[in-house]
Amino acid sequence: MAIAKAERLMNLALCLLGTRRPLSKRELRESIEAYLEAGSDDSFNRMFERDKDDLRELGLVIETVENLDGEVGYLARRDSNRLPPITLDAEEAAALGLAAKVWQQARLAGAASGALQKLRAAGLPEDVDPYEVHGALEPRIPVHEAAFEPLMLACRDRRPVVFDYRKATAARPEPRHVEPWALECWRGHWYLAGWDRDRGAERVFRLSRITGKVRSRGTRFTAPVPDVVTVRETVASWAGETADRSALIRLRTGAGYPLRAKATAVRELGDGWDELEIPYGHGLDAWLVEFGPDVVVVEPAELRADVVDRLRAVAKG
Repeated sequence: MAIAKAERLMNLALCLLGTRRPLSKRELRESIEAYLEAGSDDSFNRMFERDKDDLRELGLVIETVENLDGEVGYLARRDSNRLPPITLDAEEAAALGLAAKVWQQARLAGAASGALQKLRAAGLPEDVDPYEVHGALEPRIPVHEAAFEPLMLACRDRRPVVFDYRKATAARPEPRHVEPWALECWRGHWYLAGWDRDRGAERVFRLSRITGKVRSRGTRFTAPVPDVVTVRETVASWAGETADRSALIRLRTGAGYPLRAKATAVRELGDGWDELEIPYGHGLDAWLVEFGPDVVVVEPAELRADVVDRLRAVAKG
């Protein structure tokens, strides 16, 4: 089926590129075997419209021209479908290939692959392989959250959204009305930065905490979009990355490897527990709560109190 469609699209593209005058639907149907085999006029019309949209999506510029008799014709002028030579050096081509590989787990994989094919057709040097592996490690950005695609499109189209969001300290989600600005992956998690209409302030949301569907709203943004959206810096500050103090915690042996990676000192206590000294900044209490009973805060007292309050809030539901 895929081969038949590809052949049909190729034949349609060749007809539109090879003609010097607009061709009507009737002429195109008589020229392409797959269209002749269409069972009815309605079936042909649906097939033709889908094929025309697919070719345009692939980058072919198709003109619609109406003659003096009112008949509509189609053609693709060669001068409108000719790209200037692409001048990419090896490093630039490698960067494009790397970007395409990064999206292999997302629904953008097809678009990324198609973009590279277009570049190759437009003159990407034959001696440059954008898919070539340049190291033993290959990057991946996992995209498992269902909210990713609708939020990506909302960011692109500047459309406000509504979704249910469960905070780390809450047992139940609550609706959030957001003007989405940008998405960014940080330490294996996707985050959305935007303007929270309910709170009248900039907020960052972790996609894994969005429940249900993301609904679009046909309204305009009410807050200006900053020139640079510092998603990673904002998340880092909330996660305690901009720490100016130290905290002492007890961590169950064999657990909490992200905490161990941040530790500045580790001491074995025995009985299945270790003592760690870790950087302490804003948001560390929310992060420690995620490790549940595997973590006990020793000091400072205010951090211990914040963690206990969060755990009690979750327990109350």
